Amino acid sequence: MQIRRAKECDMEGINRLLEQVLMVHHKGRPDLFQGSGKKYDDAQLLEIITDDKRPIFVGVDENEQVLGYAFCMLTQQKNDAVLTDVKALYIDDLCVDESIRGQHIGRTLYEYVLAYAKEQGCYHVTLNVWECNPSARKFYDKMGLVPYKTCMEKIL
Repeated sequence: MQIRRAKECDMEGINRLLEQVLMVHHKGRPDLFQGSGKKYDDAQLLEIITDDKRPIFVGVDENEQVLGYAFCMLTQQKNDAVLTDVKALYIDDLCVDESIRGQHIGRTLYEYVLAYAKEQGCYHVTLNVWECNPSARKFYDKMGLVPYKTCMEKIL
């Protein structure tokens, strides 16, 4: 597997995986996530692919088929009244095709993102994980991530 920045030709594969993620979230929280739809239209996805502040990394096989992706966002905290000036990389979404999970593709993508963040001078890497996705939580625990902050809710 090769990991590289996403290109326009990867959009179909990325969209296929985004659909898988939507279904995981819909099954876990149908009150919040619709059962169909696209997170990004093609114009939005292409805009993200070309944005250096929002890199998407893809793992592809020898036929250039997308096996997994990591949507990332570089952020810089500046001149906040109480927070220090911190550069961070936020993982907005990380997915491996459900048919090939367990082959360390997610780990390889995650480690690539960590190396990229270090290269960019980031202080830390952050992400959110839905409580309705225990397999993702288990994966991130295995990768050595620890809770950074907790978001809580009360359904009315």
